[in-house]
Amino acid sequence: MHPNCFTTYLTVLAAASVAFAQQGTKDLTQLLQSNKNLSEFTTLLTSYGDIYANLSFQSQVTILAPNNDAFNKIPYSSLGPAFEANQSQIVRSVLQYHILPGLHPSGSYNGSFSFDRTWLQNTSYTNVTGGQVVGGVQQSGAVNIFTTGLGSRSTLVSPDLQFTGGIVHVIDTFLIPPQTFIQTVPQFNLTAAGGAMENASLADYANTHPDLTLFVPQNAAFQALGGSLQSMSSQQLRRILDYHIVNSSTIGYSPNLPNGTILHTRSGENLTITFASNSLFVNQARVLQQDLLLANGVMHVIDNFLDPDAPSATANPQVPTAPPLIQGTSLSENVVPFTSYLPTSVTSFDTASATPTSSFGISDIGKGTSAFATAAASASATTTHSSKKKSAAERTGLPNRAVTMMVGLLGALCWTIGIL
Repeated sequence: MHPNCFTTYLTVLAAASVAFAQQGTKDLTQLLQSNKNLSEFTTLLTSYGDIYANLSFQSQVTILAPNNDAFNKIPYSSLGPAFEANQSQIVRSVLQYHILPGLHPSGSYNGSFSFDRTWLQNTSYTNVTGGQVVGGVQQSGAVNIFTTGLGSRSTLVSPDLQFTGGIVHVIDTFLIPPQTFIQTVPQFNLTAAGGAMENASLADYANTHPDLTLFVPQNAAFQALGGSLQSMSSQQLRRILDYHIVNSSTIGYSPNLPNGTILHTRSGENLTITFASNSLFVNQARVLQQDLLLANGVMHVIDNFLDPDAPSATANPQVPTAPPLIQGTSLSENVVPFTSYLPTSVTSFDTASATPTSSFGISDIGKGTSAFATAAASASATTTHSSKKKSAAERTGLPNRAVTMMVGLLGALCWTIGIL
């Protein structure tokens, strides 16, 4: 690391902190440093100078900041190997996934899910137009929950910490960027669907095509028809599975699926969404689990197969599960078809192209105050405020805005030339 650029960068950042302190408003650095339970997150954020520099330009941004306890959970999550191996690009994508454009105060969430865009747009990790999303909902007792990849959940523990550029929400668990279809299905016991997609040569499409909505039959639905499905040709099986895939510019998160919605599928036939008796249906199939996020869209688990030869099938809320429209022979409960087609090893982030290029890793977390924080504290301690009369520039905040611009420009420059 070139000492001159890094020293200059830290000095300007420290000056920014002092300037904002004089104005009476906390900037992001001051806010993070005043919350000891965010010391690990501060270390992580300041290790990615370009992201921090970009944040210095923002006027409306929401940061979901994992607390120190969340960092202790990393080794036991799917993020552990990436942090341990210093895979900087993966860690960067995780950090970007915790930053939301716009202001999202805790009071803006209610009992219905909302799906908010994040800064994660790198196509190595997501293929959602406009940026990968985070699900947010308020549960009973005014408890805000965020849902992310692989069904992971994080609870908001300290809401609405305001700083000059927006809001910080402190959360108790890291958000996990959504993974591909094949990486996700084992987490929800949808192994038959994953294997069938492989067998029908649709797995690559399901993994990579942008902005997909998938209606995925549960394993029991495959078992009910397994004998017939396994005897089909790949082309016949593909036609049925295509009827479960919606490739639209608008991803079918549940808030985008009001009663009566018509969806055009990859097979060419339409699907109809029905909301009845407090349940969501697609044609005759009941949706069992909604809004399981994928790297390239969303999937909903359904209790039954959809039949491209019966696109007018309708929901019957009076029965727990409608009889199969596709005729077939069932398999034993112990036999799950198509699972042999799944990859032998399905792990999180196995498609990532990142290599260990940074010296920052989980082993560095928790080793004390970051270099940036030390420089800022030092600058603050040696700065005197002898003049009580403010100049016109100070009263209008011009020095602070100038320093903020310098912070961003220096950070971006240092990152561009490979120094930070």
